[in-house]
Amino acid sequence: MRRYWNEIKTAWVQGNLWTRLSLLVMGSGYCACDRWGKGILMTLMEVFFFLFTGRVSWQYIRKLNTLGTVQRKETLDLTTLQKTVNHYDNSLLILLFGVVGILIIAAFVALYVSNFKTVFRMQQMKENGEHINTLKEDCRELINRKFHVSLLALPVLGVILVNVIPIIFMICVAFTNYDMDHQPPTYLFTWVGLKNFRQLFTSSATVTFGYAFIRILFWTLLWALLATFSTYFGGIMLAKLINDRQVRWKKMWRTLFVITIAIPQFVTLLLVGKMFGDYGIVNSICSKTGLTDLLRQIGLVGKGLSYIPFLTKPGWAHVMIVLINIWVGVPFQMLSATGILMNIPHEQMESAKIDGANERQIFWKITMPYMLFVTGPSLLTALIANINNFNVIYLLTTDYVTSNMNYANSNAKEVDLLVTWLFRLTNDYSNYKMASVIGICVFCICAVLTLIGFTRMIAGNKEEEFQ
Repeated sequence: MRRYWNEIKTAWVQGNLWTRLSLLVMGSGYCACDRWGKGILMTLMEVFFFLFTGRVSWQYIRKLNTLGTVQRKETLDLTTLQKTVNHYDNSLLILLFGVVGILIIAAFVALYVSNFKTVFRMQQMKENGEHINTLKEDCRELINRKFHVSLLALPVLGVILVNVIPIIFMICVAFTNYDMDHQPPTYLFTWVGLKNFRQLFTSSATVTFGYAFIRILFWTLLWALLATFSTYFGGIMLAKLINDRQVRWKKMWRTLFVITIAIPQFVTLLLVGKMFGDYGIVNSICSKTGLTDLLRQIGLVGKGLSYIPFLTKPGWAHVMIVLINIWVGVPFQMLSATGILMNIPHEQMESAKIDGANERQIFWKITMPYMLFVTGPSLLTALIANINNFNVIYLLTTDYVTSNMNYANSNAKEVDLLVTWLFRLTNDYSNYKMASVIGICVFCICAVLTLIGFTRMIAGNKEEEFQ
């Protein structure tokens, strides 16, 4: 940062009149170096920025402190018997376009400073008799030496529009009272500071978000660990078993798992959810075989139930979700592990056998360390993905109804993850403020786990251990 500001200071002190004038008219320095195309282009960009900011974005930016004060009202004109609407404020548009306007200002400031430094370098090049590229030469460089800039320009713009702006908007919503009772354009919402964050950790007779959040957070982390490592180790064990020479029909098993993966996941989850429903085929089989009566006698099924609540009661649903996820996720992990197992150097295996190591020792001392070294980053990615695993939980628990009023008051269920709770708050109850707070919490959890995990896994050069 010191070097950055020193460059600006040097450009101001040593710059000539045209260089300093570029702080007022951005294209003046280019015109002084006979690069009129660049000068006109930069000046037009400056004019466009001030016109856009003054005519469009500033009317939203200046209202960001209140998010609007004039509420929408309809009045009936008795002469024409038609309703007229006043010039009202829309808090949603004020926040959205205000954020976009501030980002555009920040981008222009960065361009403004960069232009000043560029003009100073052009002044030095002219004084030294060096060649200064024309606009045509700069455009030619964008498809040659700077072709990477051309390729990345559109993706970067897409990331800003699709990711950066919505994330900043969501963070801002977390500090407002935007919910069902404050829906634009009919009603206004405003800033409330940290009230929503305090509410997330509050438990009382009427506000139970603290009760639900702690339990859902615990279940989310437990689910992520169980779902990740059960499918991971299950896939490795299955791949090792199928690749073993004693197992026949290896091609048939691999083909079966490939077909299983080819079926879209949501289709599989919907079918499995119906199969294990209260009146699904699995419950019919259990009832006919007497398993339902046996579980009722030993207390695992309620006395008033004629079915096993696989996906409709807490406890049962938690276990079944994990088991179904293993069924869905193991085939993919098995195929991934198969390719890695085939690349383990056979010399290590043979050396271990000569030294007297048995199969179990070879697996835990050679196979697993190698697998963890190769798949460590993807394992961490899978853990983060399972924290945000919306499909499995939502599609399997569509018929789940909670009987716990502490969960119901917070619009949550015992089987919810933070991400499904967030979705339910927005989609079903329009509680955008609390959904945004939960989204920030999910981001913080994933960011911390990612930073710690990758730092530990990538730190140092561990590749020599497996040479």
